[in-house]
Amino acid sequence: MKNFKLTLCVFSLGLFLISCSSSSEPEIIPPGGGGGAAAKTTYDKDVKTIVNNSCATSSCHDATNPAAGLKLTNYAEVKNAAQNGNLIARMNSSSSPMPPSGMLSSNTRAIIDKWKSDGFLEN
Repeated sequence: MKNFKLTLCVFSLGLFLISCSSSSEPEIIPPGGGGGAAAKTTYDKDVKTIVNNSCATSSCHDATNPAAGLKLTNYAEVKNAAQNGNLIARMNSSSSPMPPSGMLSSNTRAIIDKWKSDGFLEN
């Protein structure tokens, strides 16, 4: 009986110690999602696919027969249209949106707007 009590006591003490220990500090995530500075939006990583799927398509702003003479097939062309043209204004226009099939989603337009605020980075 003495060994049983000793075994039970040691077992209980072991469970107590295990339940009270932690191998790591809890992760604290700062406002805005964490990971240090917010990731920058770039043409290569974020914008290129949007433009290729929504703008630089056949019979729109592709290299073959670009609508209004505006090609949007590479970084330099898209950056120039965003900085010096009305690309972003048209994407955000409810009365005359681009693409003409309908305004891009607010999340997609936010990516383009962030690319602008981040300085039109390429990669």
